[in-house]
Amino acid sequence: MVLEKTRKDFMLFLPKHFSLLVASLLLFATMRGQEVTRVFHADSVSVYLASEKNTVNKIIPKEYEAVIKIALLYFPELAETAIEFRVKKQVAPLSARPKIWSVFVKSSKRKYVINISNQTIEKLNAILLSNLSFNAQIGVIGHELSHIVEYDSKRGIFFIGLALRHVSKRSMDRFEYNTDKRCVEHKLGYQLLSWSEEVRSKLGQEKWGGANKPKRERYMNPATIRELIRVLPCYQGK
Repeated sequence: MVLEKTRKDFMLFLPKHFSLLVASLLLFATMRGQEVTRVFHADSVSVYLASEKNTVNKIIPKEYEAVIKIALLYFPELAETAIEFRVKKQVAPLSARPKIWSVFVKSSKRKYVINISNQTIEKLNAILLSNLSFNAQIGVIGHELSHIVEYDSKRGIFFIGLALRHVSKRSMDRFEYNTDKRCVEHKLGYQLLSWSEEVRSKLGQEKWGGANKPKRERYMNPATIRELIRVLPCYQGK
C-alpha cells in the first residue's frame, strides 16, 4: 500500500517520460522486498492476502485462492498479466499455456491459462493439487507461473519451437528443469522443495530421472533444489 501511494504521488509531479523509469524502480523494490518463507500454513495467511495488486486481470477459483495469491506475490512481473486459473479434468495435474490466439500478439496483450486437474488417471490421483500440502501447492503453482514468465518474454515463433520440442525428451527435460530453477530464483525454493519431496514420496520415486534416466532430471530432485537454495544469495540466513 505504501509503495502504491508513493508511486501515485511521484506520477503527479514527474514529467511523463520519467514515469516508466519510476515504475520500474518501484517494481524492483517490491520484488526485493518479498521475503523468503520456509513454510506457509493455511491457517495463518491473511497477512499475505491483504494486497490485491497482483490479482489484476486474474480469474482465480475460490478453492485455491489463498495458494494462488501467495504464489503471485513472488512474481511481480506478472502483476498485470491476464491469467485464468481453470479447474478441469485432465491427465496432467497442472499445466500452463497461452490462450491459442495469444501466441500471435505481443506479450503485453497475451492471455494465459493455468489448468488445475480435479480428475486424472489413478496413478496420479495422489499428486493432484487438492491432495498436496499447502506449502507444496504454492510450490507447484510457482512452477506454473515460472512457465508464464518465460512465455511472456518470447515472441510467437517460440511457441512453434516449443511444440516441436515435445518430440525430444532431452529438450523437455531441460525445459522443465530450467522452469524449476526460475521458481527457486523467485524465492519459492522451500515451497518447490516441499512439492518435490511430496510427489516423489507419493509416487514411490526417490529420483525423477528425465526420460527415465536417473542421471538426468526433468524436474529438480530435492538434493538439487537444496543445493540451489544453499548458493543463492536471497536464501542466506533464511
